[in-house]
Amino acid sequence: MRNSTLSLFGGTMLNTPETQGVKYAGSKLKLIPHILSLFDDLEVKTVFDGFSGTTRVSQAFAKSGFKVTSNDISEWSHVFGLCFLKNKKKVSEYKELIEHLNSVKGYDGWFTKNYGGHDFSGSAVQPDGTKKPWQVHNTRRLDGIRDEIDALCLPEIEKAVALTSLILAMDEVDSTLGHFTSYLKDWSSRSYKEMRLKVPKVFENTEENIVLKGDIFDSMKNIAVDFAYFDPPYGSNNEKMPPSRVRYASYYHVWATICKNDKPPVFGAALRREDTSDRLAATVFEEFRKDNDGQFIAVKAIERLIQNVNAKYVALSYSSGGKATAEELNDILNRHGKLIKTIEIDHKKNVMADMKWTNEWLRDAEEPNREFIFLIDKQA
Repeated sequence: MRNSTLSLFGGTMLNTPETQGVKYAGSKLKLIPHILSLFDDLEVKTVFDGFSGTTRVSQAFAKSGFKVTSNDISEWSHVFGLCFLKNKKKVSEYKELIEHLNSVKGYDGWFTKNYGGHDFSGSAVQPDGTKKPWQVHNTRRLDGIRDEIDALCLPEIEKAVALTSLILAMDEVDSTLGHFTSYLKDWSSRSYKEMRLKVPKVFENTEENIVLKGDIFDSMKNIAVDFAYFDPPYGSNNEKMPPSRVRYASYYHVWATICKNDKPPVFGAALRREDTSDRLAATVFEEFRKDNDGQFIAVKAIERLIQNVNAKYVALSYSSGGKATAEELNDILNRHGKLIKTIEIDHKKNVMADMKWTNEWLRDAEEPNREFIFLIDKQA
């Protein structure tokens, strides 16, 4: 079913599917070969990606021949899912649309007013003291192209392809650290380039993939698959850090606005969407507090995920420094199935994989910059 990919532990990974996405905190791009290696020796046809983010992992699943159901709570992730997982057209069939959008004249609209800045001898600091994520020559193009996409009244998947193209293009000319909670003092070299749309690297899906947008626990209610992959947005274990610092709705609020084009009320120095405020945008997995029983709320949510998902196999990504302790997580994994494989990645040393058997991973779990992928068999 899959590409001719050798086992991670029997040789070098070959032909890992190419995927596309924006700069993203916690991106699993480099982990895709290791995630795919989990399927070795398993009988799997259907998979569920519960926190799809940029959809890179879902794209890899789909390109590997699995029927994919992806889910994420964010608007822009849903758009990426429609673009990459529902598409059945050739790249060439979108060229006329993208060429038309590139020809649209820009203007000083809502995006330019809020996110466009002028160049002051390399400085991105504006006369009012604010910093901006893009130069005005690109936000003007953004304003024009985004309004034209709505004016064209495109079918859902074509509109998703156009919006994905626009987001990818803006991601290539930004002046940020890869998110939209603070911006660089000096303009990045890429921000001087002219934003230009390209057809996303879509592929012709052969399966009837499903793309969902919503709370994970609501989305799981009607899911029945062979394999589920969870990469929840773990909160920091630093109780002095406000939860808004790790909330993905805050990090990528501009992408949501580009998708919706709703010109929402904004606040703060980064001009975040009002609906990404701490009061409105919290998720249970980013919660750093304990409940009345003295247990971390995020940890209990992880157990609820594994316990409730209707899947034969469950894979869970976990980073050291997250709220769950190694012992707690080990107990959860073993309560709801048999832990059959653990992959450990040491990001600091750039050691991309090591196999751990049974409970051997526990001794490394408190080390910094470690990431684990656990595979449990819920049938055992």
